[in-house]
Amino acid sequence: MARNSLSAAEFCKLCATHCEACATECEKFEDAHCQECAVICRSCANACRQMTS
Repeated sequence: MARNSLSAAEFCKLCATHCEACATECEKFEDAHCQECAVICRSCANACRQMTS
């Protein structure tokens, strides 16, 4: 992003997609570490989306 790469936005969108998928999968489990992972993955997905807007 800092060097205005042509691929940066595409990578951020891809990262957001994968983070959302990970969060959705982790939310299926009741274990505390899985729930924490889901929260962190959603946060990462949001940050990636913000970078593309």
